[in-house]
Amino acid sequence: MKKALIFLTTGFEEIEALATVDILRRGEVDVKTVSLTDEKTVVGSHAIPVVADVLFSDIDFTAIDMLILPGGTTKINDHEGLKKQVKAFAEADKDIAAICAAPMVLGGLGLLRGKSATCYPGFEKYLDGANLKTQEAVVIDGKVVTGRGPGLTFDFALQLLEILAGKEKRQEVAKGLLLA
Repeated sequence: MKKALIFLTTGFEEIEALATVDILRRGEVDVKTVSLTDEKTVVGSHAIPVVADVLFSDIDFTAIDMLILPGGTTKINDHEGLKKQVKAFAEADKDIAAICAAPMVLGGLGLLRGKSATCYPGFEKYLDGANLKTQEAVVIDGKVVTGRGPGLTFDFALQLLEILAGKEKRQEVAKGLLLA
């Protein structure tokens, strides 16, 4: 079973985080929510408190297949430990996904130079050196997946499911959600 982590910080976009967790779990991916704060309870951008599965400091990244960064706030770009792990995943050619404002983390690390990417409108300036595909819901370039924003979360999450569990599992989950 593939393993993924999705990171929550104060102000995260609830739809992007929780719908992605839901879809991946429906597809039998072992996905854990990780608090980037000092508390397991993290409050999203619409004042919805969510209890994360684990704190960042308690994660062993060695058996993880994918890192997922939801948007909603630029605060995700302030966590140095997360940026260190994202960079390590990129160097190890492991899957990284970011949606909405979160591709700014990848852009700031130089991971989008020469790659196609999308983001929430207005965040293009943070995607240093990227080949912008800002009208696309989801853009895949190698091991990097970027998504445009909250209304396109199902597209984003189903693409991540396909990467982690295969096309057949994606189709099965999409059908169950009445998306296919």
